[in-house]
Amino acid sequence: MDEKALVAKARRGDRESFGKLYALYKDKLYRYALFRVGEELAADAVSQCALEAWRSIPSLRDEGAFQGWIFKLLYRTCASQLKEQIRQRETSDIDEVQLPYSQRLDAVELSEALGSLSEQEREIVLLSAVSGFSSKEIGKLLGLRSSTVRSKLSRSLKKLRDFLE
Repeated sequence: MDEKALVAKARRGDRESFGKLYALYKDKLYRYALFRVGEELAADAVSQCALEAWRSIPSLRDEGAFQGWIFKLLYRTCASQLKEQIRQRETSDIDEVQLPYSQRLDAVELSEALGSLSEQEREIVLLSAVSGFSSKEIGKLLGLRSSTVRSKLSRSLKKLRDFLE
């Protein structure tokens, strides 16, 4: 059964069809969330996203837009989790989870490198490198032309290389 047919059935409340759709994207969703919010929150973000997707799928108008739609839901879920994490840090005495030194250094370097990019550049890199989206797919998600996505991705990757060297 093709994806559009699964979406149509899921919109009518078919849990099995929704489960098949989720199975198609769960790994990409997790990888994206892992880089966006970290290991501690990634699984929760994907779970929250899946629940929201199940609740909201009847409102999905274009059956061919499921992939972009679910990633937008995940993007909002991750943003919400990050805001909550910041709020909790502001009210807590503990600034960060203690990781082994080598992991902390790698995580800090990668986080700083990604932090040197604009939000749009970071999204393009994560959607491309982590989730495996093409420039055309990223363009649809972000409302950009695929050529713009390719040039921004190229510049962003160069910034990351320069930052990490």
